[in-house]
Amino acid sequence: MKQQGAHPEDTEGTPDASSRPDTAAPETAHIDEVEGDEPLLPARVHRPSDLMRLLAGVLAVVVLLAIAAFAHGTTSGLEQDINKGTGQAPDLLIKIAGLASSIAILLVPVAFAIERLIKRDGLRIADGVLAAVLAHGVTLATDLWVARAAPDSIQEALTQPSPGDIHALTDPVHGYLAPVIAYMTAVGMSRRPRWRAVLWVVLLLDAFSMLVTGYTTPFSIILTVLIGWTVAYGTLYAVGSPNVRPTGRTLMAGLRTVGFRPVTASRVESGDASEAGDRGRRYFVTLEDGPPLDVTVVDREQQAQGFFYRAWRNLALRGFATRSSLQSLRQALEQEALLAYAAIAAGANAPKLIATSELGPDAVMLVYEHSGGRTLDSLPDEEITDELLRDTWHQVRALQSRRIAHRRLVGDAILVDRSGTVILTDLRGGEIAAGDLLLRMDTSQLLVTLGLRVGAERAVASALSVLGPDTVADCLPMLQPIALSRSTRGTLRQLARERAEREREAVLEAYRQSKPARAEHGAHQVVLDKPDKKAVRAEQRAEKRAVDEAMEEAREEDLLTQIRHEVLRIRPQAPVEPARLERVRPRTLISFIAGAIGAYFLLTQLTHIEFGPLVENAEWGWVAAAVLFSAASYVAAAMALLGFVPERVPFVRTVAAQVAGSFVKIVAPAAVGGVALNTRFLQRAGVRPGLAVASVGASQLFGLGCHILMLLAFGYLTGTEKTPSLSPSRTVIGGLLTVAVLVLVVTSVPFLRKFVVTRVRSLFAGVVPRMLDVLQRPQKLITGIGGMLLLTACFVMCLDASIRAFGDETTSVSIASVAVVFLAGNALGSAAPTPGGVGAVEATLTVGLIAVGLPKEVAAPAVLLFRLLTLWLPVLPGWLAFNHLTRKAAL
Repeated sequence: MKQQGAHPEDTEGTPDASSRPDTAAPETAHIDEVEGDEPLLPARVHRPSDLMRLLAGVLAVVVLLAIAAFAHGTTSGLEQDINKGTGQAPDLLIKIAGLASSIAILLVPVAFAIERLIKRDGLRIADGVLAAVLAHGVTLATDLWVARAAPDSIQEALTQPSPGDIHALTDPVHGYLAPVIAYMTAVGMSRRPRWRAVLWVVLLLDAFSMLVTGYTTPFSIILTVLIGWTVAYGTLYAVGSPNVRPTGRTLMAGLRTVGFRPVTASRVESGDASEAGDRGRRYFVTLEDGPPLDVTVVDREQQAQGFFYRAWRNLALRGFATRSSLQSLRQALEQEALLAYAAIAAGANAPKLIATSELGPDAVMLVYEHSGGRTLDSLPDEEITDELLRDTWHQVRALQSRRIAHRRLVGDAILVDRSGTVILTDLRGGEIAAGDLLLRMDTSQLLVTLGLRVGAERAVASALSVLGPDTVADCLPMLQPIALSRSTRGTLRQLARERAEREREAVLEAYRQSKPARAEHGAHQVVLDKPDKKAVRAEQRAEKRAVDEAMEEAREEDLLTQIRHEVLRIRPQAPVEPARLERVRPRTLISFIAGAIGAYFLLTQLTHIEFGPLVENAEWGWVAAAVLFSAASYVAAAMALLGFVPERVPFVRTVAAQVAGSFVKIVAPAAVGGVALNTRFLQRAGVRPGLAVASVGASQLFGLGCHILMLLAFGYLTGTEKTPSLSPSRTVIGGLLTVAVLVLVVTSVPFLRKFVVTRVRSLFAGVVPRMLDVLQRPQKLITGIGGMLLLTACFVMCLDASIRAFGDETTSVSIASVAVVFLAGNALGSAAPTPGGVGAVEATLTVGLIAVGLPKEVAAPAVLLFRLLTLWLPVLPGWLAFNHLTRKAAL
């Protein structure tokens, strides 16, 4: 197949074989033939580097506006100093600079466009024009915002009285300068030093002349540059940049420059698509004279793939994550070459590097001797012998003897040639002079890789025979998902889902098999009309025993646990506690950001409130009522849980567990801490683990349904409070329509439909059997639903009492409005990743109360009192209850 999709600029400047008689091929040879599936290269690519510059520009704009808003004294002093310094400039110089910059600011873009059109690069000009138009639109929007809605401090920093009309203000953003900057950035002027120098000279002259004449401010100039720069990179990322990646023909031309005579080049597909781009494109090249070659091509676009993943790993993990997220092509070339030579010098079998070269300014190639063979992933199970496993470990031991870490010992990086020799490939991400931590991670990674193919027993046995028990035991703390490769973690997650599905199917099958006997016994009791309680209890125990036995039989250990057990058989004293590899966890980072946003919003609401008179005039009777309602909520929560547990569980101890939950939810998100604590409590109370999870799941499911129904009902009542007819409010109608549209979208998109169906099926697989048990006991169901309604009522009344404590007759709101605000705030707090919903709940409740007509001076302290009684004050009793239940082995 002939290579397709090459662009004219891809081959510009590449050497021609006819100009090199010493390397020219015979006329009968097809020197430019590229065989195999050389995919059509896209005309445009979305570069992560453009996205990074866009985000950096947006962040810089935000920082600039924040400085202008909060550092008013600094901005005023800076403007005065600049005006004082520029006021001494000669008038003639100012006029010359202004005239020259005004002419040049228009001529430079036109001249550059003519130069690009002559070279047939009209796409870049189109990109520049689009960026200029968008920048002009953003400029107009910013001017409008500053004039009408921006704080006074920002307006003063970006504008000043116009010299021509003291009643008018200068423009916050220059309407012609930002489009010019966007245009010149989008067309790629930064890659041309001469044009870049001319542009900066013109920009500096224009800024100088406007500053001196008083038509702008320093912050206005900086904001103008940032807007033009940000819009340009946003445009480039949205529409894509022209693709200049080297094609197969460019590769063959590059091979001729280093002395080879290629005939054909076939693209070799990589096994793992998620990490293939980071490893480069691979080609199998045949030569006129000599053995074939394996060539790896790395360009800037492929190198940028996975940038955000590598950046996050470098931030989150402790100093050993991945290679630098920002690495030049030269650095990547040198690193891979060094590792290739070092691996061979260490005695390991690795591809032999014989040549390197650049393929223009944006790509490099590495030429290896052809290895041949198949990857470990592609080998059938019967061909993976113990000797092959030991040979793999011998290669790793050779690397580790010279302190070389491979960093990616997955199945497609282990090659087995025709003679059965193991070759380690993909050394690009490795490390020289690696520490013990990286070497132990390599060992744990290879244990998991081999275990996925041959099982934990054979994988561990082969490692012990080569590395010895001490080395293998030392890697156990590294045996955790975060230390494994990205593809391996994905495989383990898939296996975990399959394992959970098999366990659920086993439980459902056991439950279905017990149905006929239960139905027959029930019919017999109806005929006799003498229900035997002992027989019913015996039947329930037998049914529970059957389900438990099915769960025990279906329970499977995950691969990491199996490997640990195999190693512990040899070294029982080996450390198994996972090492702390993460510097910061995603949940911690999200919690910090969300908490900071919530705290900022809350503080802005409290800034203008005088708490002294407010506390003096508070109604302490309503404060006491709010305390009682808060205390009653724990009794209601215990009822809501026990209503879905058919087994006998002590009520008082359950109430204590709910009080302990007040302490747990401070250190975990609200939707996670309570579920985990209740599940653990039920297990300690004698409920089997699977049934405990199902009971808590049933309680959560019913709670969600009640929450939605009450939100709709109270929303309906809120909308009809001020109208004589019972017509629903527009908010309720809009909410229902939004839900309907979302359901329609989910059901029409196959991927979303499959995702939702899978999650719902997994939820109902364990909950439905438990719900059937509860339905057979009406008193339990009434207790559960009544507890949920009572729990919501307690919280609503607590919030209403908090409002009445700081308000009066003129500031009261209806109980329906309070219920709607609480239900909305509680839903957002459950979804928020912050512990206890801190920040999200306070902001939602405050905004909601203000929206239903409560003054800010009453809404803010009322929310603070409500959260104090329901979140912060119960922490100490919760800690005491948690410790008490822990000592009693109830948690």
